[in-house]
Amino acid sequence: MTPRTAGRPQMPVEEFEQLARTAPETVRLEFISGKLEVKPVPDGDHDEIVMWLLEQCMQQRHELRLYPERGLKVESYRNGRVRPDGTLAPRGHFGGHGEWADPDGVLMTVEVTSNDPDTDRRDRCEKRDGYAEAGIPVYLLVDRDECTVTIHSEPEDGKYRSLTSRPYGAVVEIPAPVGITLETEKLKDYAH
Repeated sequence: MTPRTAGRPQMPVEEFEQLARTAPETVRLEFISGKLEVKPVPDGDHDEIVMWLLEQCMQQRHELRLYPERGLKVESYRNGRVRPDGTLAPRGHFGGHGEWADPDGVLMTVEVTSNDPDTDRRDRCEKRDGYAEAGIPVYLLVDRDECTVTIHSEPEDGKYRSLTSRPYGAVVEIPAPVGITLETEKLKDYAH
């Protein structure tokens, strides 16, 4: 197998979208940094964390919704395709959008790490950088390996300038434009 040329995608984004449309429900596909990625199907603890976050967002910001697995266009010229575990946007924001929405107006993306070997590269690096490049104001990473909640904010020149990480159990302030406070003690229930 020869290494791919830097900057040259494995396939055109249109081919990826066709492949993603026809993939079985048990497979979740993403297109990150020009590479086809298979997103692991989440386990029960992963789902519970996402639902906990959804409830927190709705209780504190009634006008917003945390959309699970919403397809977004990210990276340079929107050639990346990702399905964040959660996408925070105003209620009704995605009405009329297709399967892959432009990230304009998205306030925050959320990823909850999975128990697979690609989590470090995918959730902690590639997706973070794609979200920053797309100008999404906040990226929230719930890291089940480290038992931490990390907030990336202030995207500038394709990178997040601010990073705050707190252990499970701490009170976490998510900055504007999100403006939500998370009391993360509940996350200890899902640490194994």
